[in-house]
Amino acid sequence: MNGISRLATVITLASLFPLNAHAADSKGAVEVVHWWTSGGEKAAVDVLKAQVEKDGFTWKDGAVAGGGGATAMTVLKSRAVAGNPPGVAQIKGPDIQEWGSTGLLSTDTLKDVSKAENWDGLLSKKVSDTVKYEGDYVAVPVNIHRVNWLWINPQVFKQAGIDKAPTTLEEFYAAGDKLKAAGFIALAHGGQPWQDSTVFEDVVLSVMGTDGYKKALVDLDQKTLSGPEMVKSFAELKKLTGYMDPNRAGRDWNIAAAEVINGKAGMQMMGDWAKSEWTAANKVAGKDYLCVPFPGTEKAFAYNIDSLAVFKLNADRKGDIAAQQDLARVALGKDFQKVFSVNKGSIPVRTDMLGDMSALGFDACAQASAKDFLASDKSGGLQPSMAHNMATSLAVQGAIFDVVTNFMNDKDAAPAKASAQLASAVKAAQ
Repeated sequence: MNGISRLATVITLASLFPLNAHAADSKGAVEVVHWWTSGGEKAAVDVLKAQVEKDGFTWKDGAVAGGGGATAMTVLKSRAVAGNPPGVAQIKGPDIQEWGSTGLLSTDTLKDVSKAENWDGLLSKKVSDTVKYEGDYVAVPVNIHRVNWLWINPQVFKQAGIDKAPTTLEEFYAAGDKLKAAGFIALAHGGQPWQDSTVFEDVVLSVMGTDGYKKALVDLDQKTLSGPEMVKSFAELKKLTGYMDPNRAGRDWNIAAAEVINGKAGMQMMGDWAKSEWTAANKVAGKDYLCVPFPGTEKAFAYNIDSLAVFKLNADRKGDIAAQQDLARVALGKDFQKVFSVNKGSIPVRTDMLGDMSALGFDACAQASAKDFLASDKSGGLQPSMAHNMATSLAVQGAIFDVVTNFMNDKDAAPAKASAQLASAVKAAQ
């Protein structure tokens, strides 16, 4: 693309969003770029919007559709290049550090809020470190998602003659065979790169354990990436792909979730945001659906922390800075933490809530997730999700996505060759 075309693209994308004017009777405005656009996700973010507006501020919604946030990140970068960043944007994991290094994120806006609300005392160090840049909070963590969940429709299982959730890969394949024989899609899946790599990292955790996962997908150790356990991981991934709908290409994750909810499929491998779709369909955890760790990952907690980063605004925009601070205060308050996670399917980031989930009215899936998070925080089982922007740079993540998706869509792909390609692709992207 030539320079003129690139500039035109930036201008076009920037024009999708209004400038910083807001209602005359508003105390200030906050524009929020995010990708919470599915039914359950929208219900969750609408709660935050309603509270900010109740406090007298104007919320300007910058929702950008596209699971995984890749499209939103493209828009955000274009906004930044055009000199028109939003007040707040959904940014996660190592990306926060990269944005912090540009000088565009504010290291001052959240200082008073974080001290007054005792964020350091409320958050696990894993969480607080994620949303700080050089020791200062530049983002507010909104919730914690567990990625390595398997979602099951028990009525479909019953019709297929399956009497319990699988706890090993062998039991998973046996269940898949019975589901296929009974005329169901065994494993609902959307054919998008981030979804493919969500499945891949679950398999890596199952085959290689937390230590192997960390060496491969967090530390990016070349020997581990090309080693025998990674070859086995690709072999298991190939077998697992055979249980997916062959017409999955391009399908959004919530469409795949609907197949399980509606009884067309038996299982889905997806993070706990999938629960928001069950909740939106008025289904009850433990009755209408089951949530279990993907077989072999019971002692692991692959996490994805949603967070909202705060951009630096000119000092004369005091009202808009106050709006940013109000959003942060609300987002980490007990009331919103509960309502948001109930709607989103996640668990709160506040440790004072995680130990009392039953009393707070959280369902069985959330209670199990909170219990496992606290245990994994002590045992070393907490691992950042590669597929969900928590473990690597976008360049490395993109390289992994390409290898995994190409492998899953090539029926003749060899696991050993894929492992070697993975190591090579990661090295080139670093």
